[in-house]
Amino acid sequence: MNKYESVVIVNPNVEENTLKELIERFQKLINTDGKVEQVNELGKKKLAYEINKNKEGYYVVYDFEANPKLIAELERNYRITDEIIKFIVVKK
Repeated sequence: MNKYESVVIVNPNVEENTLKELIERFQKLINTDGKVEQVNELGKKKLAYEINKNKEGYYVVYDFEANPKLIAELERNYRITDEIIKFIVVKK
């Protein structure tokens, strides 16, 4: 298993309970074939440039270990989730 870091930017207009559900859902997905070490909610921050007419976003950082096959599935789920406006997964 490799170590990864994933930064997700969530639409700032999402309600708090929906945000908690999103964070929980991706934690469960990572834990299916890996292990979440830490989840950091950095809160709302101003974006460097406008994305989908949003000037700020809610940042969530996941530190985890996983098999490389899980990364493709994780990114697929990020893409089909409407609340996520940007994401990146980096191998440490």
